[in-house]
Amino acid sequence: MVSQLIDLILHIDQHLAEWIVLFGPWLYLLVFLIIFAETGLVVTPFLPGDSLLFALGALTAIEGGLNLWILLLTLTVAGIIGDTVNYHAGKYLGTRVFKPENRILKKSYLDYTTSFYERWGSFTIVVARFAPFARTFAPFVAGAAAMHYKRFLTYNVFGAVLWVFTFVLAGHFFGNLPVVQRNFHLVILGVVLVSLLPTLFPWIQSRLRKSPPTA
Repeated sequence: MVSQLIDLILHIDQHLAEWIVLFGPWLYLLVFLIIFAETGLVVTPFLPGDSLLFALGALTAIEGGLNLWILLLTLTVAGIIGDTVNYHAGKYLGTRVFKPENRILKKSYLDYTTSFYERWGSFTIVVARFAPFARTFAPFVAGAAAMHYKRFLTYNVFGAVLWVFTFVLAGHFFGNLPVVQRNFHLVILGVVLVSLLPTLFPWIQSRLRKSPPTA
């Protein structure tokens, strides 16, 4: 399962090209559901997000590929609806579902997402779009914390537009450059690593604080 997911992420351009032939226009619905699940279902934080958007953007620049504007609209709507569903799930369930023994809803994920709120406040809804796992849990925590819905919706829409347009347009304009095409799996890996930076900074800071002072 893990190896298949890694292969999907690193060679996502090849898989998507096959899916265009296999699904045709239904591919828009498929990627809608993937983005909706990653942002809207708190149990699916492992689904590809940034790398998928970049690869989809690259496929809008090839002949017979995807339509750029349909894709931007589809994915933006998926991100907005996903976060909205997640917000209401958090409002209904609360944070009690996060427990140390849970394999998916771990207490550590809640603590990690809470650290974003401590730093960014309500703007976390926007910032978390660019951070795996936090992207999935941030709207849930907002609902559990009873953030005012109109405020949440404003950040939700802005964050979805910024996230989707950034990665899809990056893929559209740069994904089919010869050097990128020859090293697409490395570019995707780079996208994944860059998206993990917001996750790594708090971890590094916590490690530094725990490190004993040197003589």
